[in-house]
Amino acid sequence: MEYLKRLLVGRPLKSAENDEQKLTRKAALALLSSDALSSIAYGTEQIVVVLVALSAAAIWYSLPIAAFVIILLISLTLSYRQIIHAYPHGGGAYVVSSENLGKNAGLIAGGSLLIDYMLTVAVSVSAGAEAITSAVPALYGHQVGISITIVLLIMMMNLRGLRESASFLMVPVYTFIAVITILILVGLFNIITGVQPLNATALPGAVVPGVSVALILRAFSSGSSSLTGVEAISNAVPFFKKPRAKNAAATLTIMAAILGFFFVGITFINYWYGIVPEAEVTVLSQIGAAIFGHGFMYYVLQFATALILAVAANTGFSAFPVLAYNLAKDKYMPHMYQDRGDRLGYSNGIITLAAGSIVLLFIFQGSTERLIPLYSIGVFIPFALSQTGMVVRWKKAGKGWFLKSLANIVGALISFAIIAILFVFRLGDIWPFFIIMPILLFVFYKIHDHYKKVAEQLRLEKEVALHKYDGNTVIVLVGNVTRVNIGALNYAQSIGDYVVAMHVSLDEDVKKEKEIEQEFKQNFPDVRFSVVHSSYRSIENPIIRYVDLVSKNATKHNYTTTVIIPQFVPRRRWQNILHNQTSLRLRFRLSWRENIVVGTYSYHLKK
Repeated sequence: MEYLKRLLVGRPLKSAENDEQKLTRKAALALLSSDALSSIAYGTEQIVVVLVALSAAAIWYSLPIAAFVIILLISLTLSYRQIIHAYPHGGGAYVVSSENLGKNAGLIAGGSLLIDYMLTVAVSVSAGAEAITSAVPALYGHQVGISITIVLLIMMMNLRGLRESASFLMVPVYTFIAVITILILVGLFNIITGVQPLNATALPGAVVPGVSVALILRAFSSGSSSLTGVEAISNAVPFFKKPRAKNAAATLTIMAAILGFFFVGITFINYWYGIVPEAEVTVLSQIGAAIFGHGFMYYVLQFATALILAVAANTGFSAFPVLAYNLAKDKYMPHMYQDRGDRLGYSNGIITLAAGSIVLLFIFQGSTERLIPLYSIGVFIPFALSQTGMVVRWKKAGKGWFLKSLANIVGALISFAIIAILFVFRLGDIWPFFIIMPILLFVFYKIHDHYKKVAEQLRLEKEVALHKYDGNTVIVLVGNVTRVNIGALNYAQSIGDYVVAMHVSLDEDVKKEKEIEQEFKQNFPDVRFSVVHSSYRSIENPIIRYVDLVSKNATKHNYTTTVIIPQFVPRRRWQNILHNQTSLRLRFRLSWRENIVVGTYSYHLKK
């Protein structure tokens, strides 16, 4: 087992090697921007799908909608640059909201992001699976299986550590950037030179019967899904090389510039070429076919898109563990999320994220279209809260706060507007979010309450009263008289003032019971041998009842009670499955008993 772990995860890293795992701008762009950049593979498509539901002529509305999406992108980029410099220790929306709007707002932001990162992984890999099936139609119908395989591969990659993940991601991310840049430049060149005449379904400004404000707002909210992932860099500032804040802010700006160029370019080309969504082929695939034909570059585009969508899930794997760490540090999530694994990553967060994403893939059957609305609400709530939090922060600072917070105000207003749009027009798609969030908040508070009560009970008083016991009663659980039991009894006599050997006898084993008792008395004449009969073939329940009785009596005489469970340890770990797990179950059940010390005597087999 250890060999397999080393093969998959790699050798353990020393804590002192943590700084060596930090990221340069180039590596961080690959690791943390894949989600945002990959969203152009479906961002424009989500706008057009909503518009086409009315009429193909309505596609021209995608141009002004794209302009508003870019305004929101600029606002969010400026705002998150401020957050990076104000909170260089990371935490993003959770920390900003907690500090400026109160703990409830912080937990709503943090909980939303936890859900959103699971959706990030689910949406990314399902979109990647759709890109693969667009290029290889024979695989159509196997999207869920392909998606789960991708999630498991990315999980293993992240368990190997930051630097290895970033090195692996550079190839797909930078390949995708290069291919999309070529696609847009060639498409624009064809338009400028007249090779591709205007083939739009309608000219800008054309009146399309049936178009409503509701339709435009729905299309805008769907297109805004392209901006998910923008906040990931602000959560992961501690991953950067020093100066961390400066490098993180620069990386965010580069990512936003590339994303803006891609989104505008793809949306404009889609309009000019008159691309209309089809059931089993993505819009980006159709644009690629229109510009490159079905030659080599088309398949490079499809392959690069599938790769970037698949690895876009890595943004979630980078940001979720850090967010879980911050929540755990504040005692709203289990402390295990603060633990670093062998490769200095937060392994428990990585594994939890993978498990949650796989569950979502099963529930939604790998459908990107069904996942997108939940994806959007999960990210725009933290967007809105973090922008509002920054406005409050600037206002507290005093003079000149309005100009400093202008980008935050714009970002907050648009984010709240998108939440309202989703609530009014997409409630049928996003309702699970409003059930999951209250449950998650309840869990946060229950965890926090537990840790608070534990701290109160463990805290030392000013004067510590030491209780002295008069002795120790030791119960040794024995089956047959073997080397294991003899060793356990010898050990019990060394620590106990009063030793009892306790044996559970099944009613049908009366003869065997007498043989064991006789053999035992020959070896340990001075130790009391106590037999408890079981009429229902249960061993655990009679032991628990017997221990409770002995413990009650021992307490009266100011004695401690210790239970020794003998067990033998096979030479090889896999051999454990060949033996029953009674000792494991007994230890678990006895651990819930007060005033009882549970010990294990292990006898190691040599063959």
